[in-house]
Amino acid sequence: MLGSTFASLRYIDFRFLWLASLSAGAASWALIVARGWLVYDLSGSSVWVGVVTFSAMAPMFLAPPIAGFLADKFDRKKLLAVLFAAQLLHNLVLALLAIAGVIEIWHIIALSFINGCARASQMPAAQALLPNLIPHDYLLNAISLNAATMQGSRLIGPALIVPLMALFGLEAAFIGCTLFYVLSFFFTTRIKTVSVGEMSSQESPLSNFFAGVSFVYKHPLVLPLMVTIFLHCCLTMSFESLLPVVGERFFHDGGLGAGYLMMAVGAGALCLVLVTANIRDLRIRGRFLFLAAIGSGLAPILLGTAANASSALLGCVLMGASEASYMAIAGAIIQMASPDAIRGRVMSVYLWHIGGMMATFNLVNAALADDFGVAPVLVIAGLVFTVSVVISVGVRPLRRLYFEGEVTGK
Repeated sequence: MLGSTFASLRYIDFRFLWLASLSAGAASWALIVARGWLVYDLSGSSVWVGVVTFSAMAPMFLAPPIAGFLADKFDRKKLLAVLFAAQLLHNLVLALLAIAGVIEIWHIIALSFINGCARASQMPAAQALLPNLIPHDYLLNAISLNAATMQGSRLIGPALIVPLMALFGLEAAFIGCTLFYVLSFFFTTRIKTVSVGEMSSQESPLSNFFAGVSFVYKHPLVLPLMVTIFLHCCLTMSFESLLPVVGERFFHDGGLGAGYLMMAVGAGALCLVLVTANIRDLRIRGRFLFLAAIGSGLAPILLGTAANASSALLGCVLMGASEASYMAIAGAIIQMASPDAIRGRVMSVYLWHIGGMMATFNLVNAALADDFGVAPVLVIAGLVFTVSVVISVGVRPLRRLYFEGEVTGK
């Protein structure tokens, strides 16, 4: 069982990509916690936390189309190395400003945007490179393990920086994040596989640029699945800006509390994503996707109605488990459906839809929480998404995916 779960890691180039993604994911989630608490401490407002989170995620509106084009035009491994180096330098500047004691909110906003641009560009390149590193029979396993790095790193990153924050302050946390990016850069340089997409000589530069958009919007299954993923990210995954407020309520320390809550999300995510790595039967995978979607709607309701720290942590565990497994399976379906020649551009469209809306709704949710409280925001969003999932069963390609495992879109 354990061997089949980690089967893809026997391929050394995938192992290096997996380690690089794990390190980068740990840095990203740790930064969300550390930056969020620093801004909340400086301003006393969840709105400013939302602004910083929006700044970090807003590049998902801008960078993915360009990044996807670059991922299909240049060597994906070299592009990844450059982007990890950019994130390393960003973190070094952030750490130095914090150590010097001169950091201001506008510094954090600007640096968050720079970091967001590099991360938004990194993800299409990594997702386009991945299928070239392992045999096709192990593709779903590899995609699930890669999703485990993105989701499970919610546990690893905060777990490593929370003790640093408690013992040495936020400056140590930022230094720790910098070291994570050093590891990401190092592991990427160890990958030997050369992977480059294709640009059609018969198409105009503009047509080549928008090839991914055309594929997504014309595919009978990918399009409705993308709409559902879009709603999932808007309504159930845009909660990071709320964690300092929830942490302050239950743990009386918004910074450490947010870290504990993010660790709970990561623990749930890691456990269930590893379960999805063993799912090979298409019918079981489809049903698992549907159940994970329903769970993604119910988990925020549990967190929103939590009466104590234990129930809040449980709500976060369920959020992480359901959301991560849903995104792992849904993302794998889109990744597997994409032709290698344009996979970078297709995955950039995917990231543009999910990341852009997560950025926007983190800001919207923070503003709403200031006016109405965190609980109504979480409960209403969870209810709306649950209803949306039920309605999606009426769409024939999604219904066949959920209950028959059909991925052709017929």
